[in-house]
Amino acid sequence: MDIKQIQDLIRFVSKAGVNEVAIEQENFKITIKTNQAPTIVNATIPTAQPVISAAPAPVQVAAANVAEPVAAAAAAVSAADTSNYITIKSPMIGTFYRSAGPDKPLFVNVGDEVKAGTTVCIIEAMKLFNEIESEVSGRIVKVLVDNASPVEYDQPLFLVEPA
Repeated sequence: MDIKQIQDLIRFVSKAGVNEVAIEQENFKITIKTNQAPTIVNATIPTAQPVISAAPAPVQVAAANVAEPVAAAAAAVSAADTSNYITIKSPMIGTFYRSAGPDKPLFVNVGDEVKAGTTVCIIEAMKLFNEIESEVSGRIVKVLVDNASPVEYDQPLFLVEPA
């Protein structure tokens, strides 16, 4: 099934007034659900169609590019002697921000003393800004993530020398 056939199917489903249509063939599965406007919910397209299967490649490359700096930062941290430091890790997936806004001061800098409950950063997830608080008291030794960078669950954000 090519893209023109899929578009024709979407038009047909929207005109027919059907809420959901699912088509499954040997190496192809598509489900179309309609509320007001038709939307494709699940489409698995075989690799025999180079135009359509080429689209996911940039997404995979972008994900690999995001993982490279994370791996490099983790390698740099493990290379240094961090055995006496405590790591503040990301409790969620999202975008890391060091301040409440572009014109606002940073929550913490290297060398700042923090106490348990002190806000150290914000992580934006699904358009919600979540304040991340320190669970330990001590001095910030290193910031491991750049401002406005994507972070993963359990990714190290800060190194803290315990007080």
